[in-house]
Amino acid sequence: MTSPDLGAASTPSTPSRPRVVLGVSGGIAAYKACELLRRFTESGHDVTVVPTAAALEFVGAPTWAALSGKPVSTDVWSDVHEVPHVRLGQSADLVVVAPATADLLAKAAHGLADDLLTNTLLTARCPVVLAPAMHTEMWEHPATVANVATLRARGVLVIEPAEGRLTGADTGKGRLPEPAEIFAVATDLLARADAGAAVLDLTGRHVVVSAGGTREYLDPVRFLGNRSSGRQGYALARTAAARGAEVTLVAANVTLPDPAGVKVVRVETTEQMQAEVMAACQSADAVVMAAAPADFRPTSFADTKIKKTDDGSAPAIELEQTPDILAGLARDRPHPGLVVVGFAAETGDDSGTVMDHARAKLARKGCDLLVVNDVSGGQVFGADDNEAVVLGADGSTTHVARGSKGALAHVIWDRVTPLLPER
Repeated sequence: MTSPDLGAASTPSTPSRPRVVLGVSGGIAAYKACELLRRFTESGHDVTVVPTAAALEFVGAPTWAALSGKPVSTDVWSDVHEVPHVRLGQSADLVVVAPATADLLAKAAHGLADDLLTNTLLTARCPVVLAPAMHTEMWEHPATVANVATLRARGVLVIEPAEGRLTGADTGKGRLPEPAEIFAVATDLLARADAGAAVLDLTGRHVVVSAGGTREYLDPVRFLGNRSSGRQGYALARTAAARGAEVTLVAANVTLPDPAGVKVVRVETTEQMQAEVMAACQSADAVVMAAAPADFRPTSFADTKIKKTDDGSAPAIELEQTPDILAGLARDRPHPGLVVVGFAAETGDDSGTVMDHARAKLARKGCDLLVVNDVSGGQVFGADDNEAVVLGADGSTTHVARGSKGALAHVIWDRVTPLLPER
């Protein structure tokens, strides 16, 4: 048999039908891969499912064949004349394995190839995404930790598992992220690879993102807040994870699903956000403050609900300023190399335009980059798209046309990466 040219690039596919290999290994979460497969096929991807023999104990071959519209095999002996053990990997635009068990991670890290899936992983020259799922003890075992580090060093995107209910009564880290979130990360990675962009340029970096709007309570049921949905912050976290970063997302009062591979820390108030962001930034390379912390809070909190009065009068509520998290971070950086990015939701007024206020805020806050949103009339909040101007402390200006919040997130990370200190 003639050896394939392992250095050759995979044959490009037509933009409308990217070729995806969906590997499924033998864990209870294999059933969730059915939804992932559906998302790929319904969005126009040409998907070949390659389950391991153990995976077929959980979901049978007829299910995979019906959902993908293709025959399914697990060994290298079927259709030998087509050399499937090398052709699948060579022709793929993307390989995703979900779930990836501890056994699969070990085989991939050590180059073992005893079935069709592990052979495919060895021959793939396209982006590879592994979504582990296993019990916490297995994920935290030194062997698994070493295997994951090896795979990441080779350019494989290994998504951090989620925390939650496992099999039986067990809970902890090791749960397969939701299929929709795996799909979002995988397709993001594929799109960047197709565009020729740097794919995993944040590998080995730890970034912190804040999202949502904080609440400052008046009494047990009322609070001061704002309209921030957290969508832009979640897009920043998701895209950073797709670029290989370790991501800590500090989320205030957000109801969105957790992005795959992201550690989510939930808070309510500005003080809580400040504490969690500062703690996470001790080991971070960059922090992006996309949240909308409340600017003011009541000076006192009523232990019981404030009642209406018979005469119709309203209580007088005295306010004080909350901590300025962004200015504090920029001024008192936990370490000199931390890149600090702020957001400015601005409206123009008699004293100046949106950009006038934004440039003044950049100088006042002392951050490295400031992402400026014009929120006149409530624009941006809760929407799926966004447009912005990214101002740099060096005087640079980057205009970002209206598009998805994910697209804006990538522009922000593109501006951040040159500022990161060398490792």
